[in-house]
Amino acid sequence: MFRNYLSLKLLSIALMTLMTTACSGDKDTKESDLKQVSTGNPKLDKLKLPDGFRAEHLYSPSEKKQGSWVSMTFDSKGRMIASDQYGSLYRLQLPPVGDTAQPKVEKLIIGNQPDTIVSMGYAQGLLYAFNSLFVMVNSRGTASDENKEFDKLSGLYRLEDTDGNDQFDKITLMKQLNGDGEHGPHSIKLSPDGKSLYIVAGNYTNVPEMDAYRLPHNWQEDNIFPLIKDPRGHANDRMAPGGWIAKVDPVTNRWELISAGFRNTYDIAFDDRGELFAYDSDMEWDFGMPWYRPTRILHVTSGSEFGWRTGNSVWSPMYPDNLPSILNIGQGSPTSLEYGRKSHFPEVYQKSLFAFDWSFGIIYAISIEPNGATYNSKGEEFVSGSPLPLTDGVFGPDGSLYFLTGGRRLDSDLYRISYTDAKNKPADNTVVAELNEDTRLRRSLEQYHGKPQPGAVEAAWPNLKHKDRYIRYAARIAIEHQPVSEWQQRALNETDAQTVIESMIALARQGKKDTKTAVLEALIRIDYSKLSEQQQVDLLRAFELVFARMGKPEGKIKEEVVKYLNPHYPAQTNTVNRSLSKVLVYIEAPGAVEKTLALLEKAKDDASEKTVSNSSDLILRNPQYGLDIAGMLAKVPPAQQTYLATVLSTAKTGWTPELYEKYFAWFKKAFGYKGGMSYIGFINKARESALASVPKNKFEHYNKLSGGDLITQSGNELATLVSPKGPGRDWSVEEAKAIIDSGLINRNFENGKNMFAAVLCQSCHAMRGEGGTIGPNLTQLGTRFSTDDMLEHIIDPNKEVSDQYASTVYTLKDGSSVLGRQTNENKSTFFISQNPFAPDVIREIPKKDVVSVKIARSSIMMPGLINRLNPEELKDLLAFLMAGGNKESPVYTKNNQTAQRK
Repeated sequence: MFRNYLSLKLLSIALMTLMTTACSGDKDTKESDLKQVSTGNPKLDKLKLPDGFRAEHLYSPSEKKQGSWVSMTFDSKGRMIASDQYGSLYRLQLPPVGDTAQPKVEKLIIGNQPDTIVSMGYAQGLLYAFNSLFVMVNSRGTASDENKEFDKLSGLYRLEDTDGNDQFDKITLMKQLNGDGEHGPHSIKLSPDGKSLYIVAGNYTNVPEMDAYRLPHNWQEDNIFPLIKDPRGHANDRMAPGGWIAKVDPVTNRWELISAGFRNTYDIAFDDRGELFAYDSDMEWDFGMPWYRPTRILHVTSGSEFGWRTGNSVWSPMYPDNLPSILNIGQGSPTSLEYGRKSHFPEVYQKSLFAFDWSFGIIYAISIEPNGATYNSKGEEFVSGSPLPLTDGVFGPDGSLYFLTGGRRLDSDLYRISYTDAKNKPADNTVVAELNEDTRLRRSLEQYHGKPQPGAVEAAWPNLKHKDRYIRYAARIAIEHQPVSEWQQRALNETDAQTVIESMIALARQGKKDTKTAVLEALIRIDYSKLSEQQQVDLLRAFELVFARMGKPEGKIKEEVVKYLNPHYPAQTNTVNRSLSKVLVYIEAPGAVEKTLALLEKAKDDASEKTVSNSSDLILRNPQYGLDIAGMLAKVPPAQQTYLATVLSTAKTGWTPELYEKYFAWFKKAFGYKGGMSYIGFINKARESALASVPKNKFEHYNKLSGGDLITQSGNELATLVSPKGPGRDWSVEEAKAIIDSGLINRNFENGKNMFAAVLCQSCHAMRGEGGTIGPNLTQLGTRFSTDDMLEHIIDPNKEVSDQYASTVYTLKDGSSVLGRQTNENKSTFFISQNPFAPDVIREIPKKDVVSVKIARSSIMMPGLINRLNPEELKDLLAFLMAGGNKESPVYTKNNQTAQRK
């Protein structure tokens, strides 16, 4: 509510009163000549494009009552087929580039069903191939109250026109899938050779029975880090292997698992070498936690694993039994991934991936360059807008990029991006790019994935120590697919350190538990002092996998492992200390608790991992997620300390009263930091786990010392925060006005104040000296304007947006853009504020780096912020606003029978 902007009417109050946060500017500076001229079409004015490109707004499905479109494909006649997220399929005949004619749109009636029946739709993936339309249905069928008119369950369907009348009349279910919703089954892509389909599903979709598995299907959680499932319940019943990718033969319907361990990849793409890529999502509730991973571009090779696990069990990208990203994008919600080979864009874009982010409205262009058996990559903004909830994209037959916005029943639009140089032609799609030596070697090893084959061990074994991580991985997976009896003794007799580590990981995953002692003996024969940092991480991960799969060491072998590892703890780096602390505390090594606590007290985080989008640049693009980022940046939690504190949470030995005092005091301090929605819950779960081991007569003392009285009953929020009781509703202006018409008599001042904070008005607006400063002070609001005015602009924040409080988009020469609220400028520099929780943190942008400047015409204040409130809570909030936060206001007198409505 009132997050950043108000209408001109409301702003006029602030401008006539407190202007302390308004954009003053340098009065001696000449008006900037960088301002962009408005086209008069807000749907286009909000877009930022590279030079030489043009955007067209083609169609608005939501304006035609055709739902919110989330997927599309082109058929063999150049027509687009698109799907409503919760409705039917539509076919469009599109006008040529530059033609202002409206598309011809028809709703597809499939199987001769009447127009009122949704016979096929609810698709989050569409592909026209093999003279058929393949549809990835994402639906609960008749089990859902949301889609009673649609009886198809999630799965891959094939639609065919058997009578030649240009309508699909035959529906074939290729495989039903157990999963639905935003983490259900998603996209479909054609293989580079044109012979197969590739499909991708999120982590709420069970892996169905496959005909073949390139990733060995004995997956487990593989973690001895103390498990804390998401305190708010997300994915708590979702175990390994998470999201997955499969290859499907459309003729035989043979399914083969290619890769897994994704969180929620919506889409995949192939480059011109036939290599596969995915754009995986982050878990935004984990902001500030040491296990948080940003959205990222993944090079998906045969049998690959990417380490998503539930709660705090996410694997480190450094672990050798999963593969890392080739590029970290940052916070967001990935929805589409395309490769530019079919475009008529300049050559650099024809060799780029295009990654679509729904949350912050950005299409990234990712240039990729082969490096060894994988790729180097670099990202830049290609198209952006605020708001621009991107749902899907595809290159059309004309070489233009078409994209959809919508999802979650939001207003939906279809756009087209074209390059203005008509001479630029698409690349020759018949030419396959040449492979380098390392990629050829990796692919030769991948032929041994899936089943036992003669010669596999001999071919793979020398490559377990290859310098290229992707080749080492491919070699180990090849070996794991072979009978253990063929290579177990060879592994136990191995002397090369890297080969020992990789082969012991393979044995931990595929061998029998009675080999545990022999595996540990092989590991402790390695000269630890000669290992690189990455090899130390690999070695410690091998120990962890042995413990997780074969059990804790006991007796003499435990003593030998402790003697081997303990002298190296603490290490010189945070990364190695994480692995050492976890392993040594788990096996109850002497001194492990004391050493870990000493590290916790002084641990400093490493520099933030570089991402394509800086977190501060995302705050104002989408308030729903942006304010979580803003809060975290204002009070960043100490990730290394959090990791070490979690390691100690299940330690039962090695404690003294003095150590307990220091440890539990840390938790109370930790509650003062700000992370994602689950941050407080994660910290509290670790605290509660630790309290379970303290002496009973000390429980109350340590509970209070650790901040137990600060936490709500749910354990997920601080007790100082008051949440609405609800139940809320999707408030319309008319419904809200009708409630207020009944009168604001005898309203609850304290509850109104609490709702002002709960729906986040206070984050950006001050009331009687308390609150944020990124928006106008609201103390005098009720003296000039009615509750009708307030409700209209709360529910529809885009109705009017003032330049005085609007954010500004600065397009830079490097192709990126920066969004912020300009506070000042001089002849050489723009000064902007990006964080409503830290408004005094000013970013300086040299004008020499800026290509263009334009006002963001759409309000980033999110509609629906009062939808958590029930009618009585809404009344209390409006009374508080009318009173200007003054408890003595006439609004609260008993004779005040009605709200001010004039």
